[in-house]
Amino acid sequence: MSLQEFIPTPKFEDYREVFKDFFKLERREDGVLLAQAHTLNGPVQLNVQNHRALGQLLKTIGADPQNELLILTGSGDEFMMDSDPHGFQIEEENLEYWAYEHAFKDGRINVSSLINDLEIPTIGVFNGSGFHSEVLLMCDLTICSEDARIFDLHYGISSVPGDGIHSCFQELLGVKRAAYALLTGESIDAKTALEYGMVNEVLPRADLIARAYTIADHIMSQPRTIRRLTTQIVRRPWKKRITDDLDGGFGIQMFGHLSKGKAVHSQEHIASTTDYVRQGRKNDFD
Repeated sequence: MSLQEFIPTPKFEDYREVFKDFFKLERREDGVLLAQAHTLNGPVQLNVQNHRALGQLLKTIGADPQNELLILTGSGDEFMMDSDPHGFQIEEENLEYWAYEHAFKDGRINVSSLINDLEIPTIGVFNGSGFHSEVLLMCDLTICSEDARIFDLHYGISSVPGDGIHSCFQELLGVKRAAYALLTGESIDAKTALEYGMVNEVLPRADLIARAYTIADHIMSQPRTIRRLTTQIVRRPWKKRITDDLDGGFGIQMFGHLSKGKAVHSQEHIASTTDYVRQGRKNDFD
């Protein structure tokens, strides 16, 4: 008998309760885990709390060997289109502290955890329009609601798009299309996202979760080791991309924030940049 015991791994029943205000978690007996991000049971309203919770959840999921596949999605008819009314008060009160502690550190953990801390396959489910789309686009597979629009708002709110969205768009869209999307806030509809190779399938919203489980059943048909090793093969381009780009992009973004010296994540500011997406327009200047 060994002189030491293994440190206990996270228990699903425990962290389902811990994260309940941020994610609805359901897990089947075979280890397929559904995580639905929410704010008060509706679409996510971005704040520093749920921004941090994402990385904490991904690390916890990765540390539980009972998890075999992750389906990650949002709640309601939008993914993320708003900011919490008071969710960035710390940015307004102490910009330097926010820039490092919440934007730079938490943001890097979020993207890195999705790619590096999960040994299991991931399926992103775009339940509706939203920013911070890298969270779903950088999953191994991504399916999308037929009425969803994918866009980045950073430039529109006077922020540098360097928090992982640049890596995501450049990997999926190529240099020229990514530059256009990042500089113009291009609203990419689901059909175009499929044509561009950003997503794998487009379906009615009501069919998304069932389809994700169907895909999960196929992936789960192979042995555990094969699933997990194949995941590492298909994820290699993302690993290289974030190693090359992520820290530098975040550093440039934070320099931009601090040189500007002004908070940019207020609810009113973000709402003013997302109206054109809700209107179905390609951008806010045509």
